[in-house]
Amino acid sequence: MDLEFGEEEAELRDNVRAVLAGICPPAAVRALYDHGQESTAIWDQMVELYWPALAIDEAHGGLGLGFVELAIVAEEIGRAAAPSPWLATATQFAPVIAELGDADQQAQYLSAVAAGRTTGTLALAEQGRWRLEDLRATATPTGSGSWLLDGLKESVFDGATADELVVVARAGSGFGAFVVPRSRVVSVARSVIDPTWPVADIELGGVEVGADRVLGEPGTAQVVAGLDRAVQAATVAIATATAGTCRVIFERTLEYAKLREQYGKPIGSFQAIKHRLADMYLAVERATSLCYFAALTIAEEDPRRPEAASIAKAAAGECQRLVVGEGLQLHGGIGYTWENDLHFWLKRAKAGDAMFGNAATHRTVLAALIGLTPARDASEVAA
Repeated sequence: MDLEFGEEEAELRDNVRAVLAGICPPAAVRALYDHGQESTAIWDQMVELYWPALAIDEAHGGLGLGFVELAIVAEEIGRAAAPSPWLATATQFAPVIAELGDADQQAQYLSAVAAGRTTGTLALAEQGRWRLEDLRATATPTGSGSWLLDGLKESVFDGATADELVVVARAGSGFGAFVVPRSRVVSVARSVIDPTWPVADIELGGVEVGADRVLGEPGTAQVVAGLDRAVQAATVAIATATAGTCRVIFERTLEYAKLREQYGKPIGSFQAIKHRLADMYLAVERATSLCYFAALTIAEEDPRRPEAASIAKAAAGECQRLVVGEGLQLHGGIGYTWENDLHFWLKRAKAGDAMFGNAATHRTVLAALIGLTPARDASEVAA
């Protein structure tokens, strides 16, 4: 397992970074904050460059690359604080289809994603929890091959705008995954800290799903295994994007510390400030390294992938807690102003920590995975 980028990975990173610098400068992010309307130009450019097709099999019109390449793009999107359906579509929707869909379903949905015709997302969380055992939404068979879905899904990434939703619900004594057109459910956009990462609540309301939109055989262990793997991929992608956001906060803070003067000297020359900047740097490097280790376990089908995914998400969450606090404080009063672009990345880092379980949740999950404690939610531990 090689944790260093090869020539191709480094070239991909540099190209993605250059493209995002051109199509999504801070001014484009600020326009979304100020006017509340996302431009389709960013997504259109991503489609033109085949970013949605990156890890989709060539048989379905994709480029056939692996999860490491997905992680590279995710990190750069985090660096740019770029608004787009890419993360939800490429790292949440597509992996579930690839894990659980049959040949016809994969041909239908993955080819549409690769061509940029369809955006999608994963409707999983309920009551702030992201684990299967905490779900209450239900799927009831009708007897004719279709299923009725009922319940409420929360914090669905791009839930108010995605074309298709993979809804995860209880099916008998197990679980099922169902592809539902967003137009057939009630989606309510939430007011969130970061408008570039929109989320919505989804009211299923007894929507009927035909047999051709059922992924796998509901209630079976195979569905649970496929969902676990897809959620691990989504978790690592969010963690990597958060690490990328934290790196920008560190870089901007370091640059500001070299320019801001106090007592006639740059504040970055003071020993106490150097220590704080060093702590930020180490946190970013640690989180990024753990995220790419997790990405490699997914790419190489390493059995350590469940533990690696939780370690990566916990590290990214701990990193953002330190980097956001220090970045804001070291910028002084200007860090609190709307006019300074820093808040784009501060809010993006906080939003990333909440998605697919925060650091406390994943430390609890990790403890259960390695046999230290029974699997419980972090809120129960805190209580």
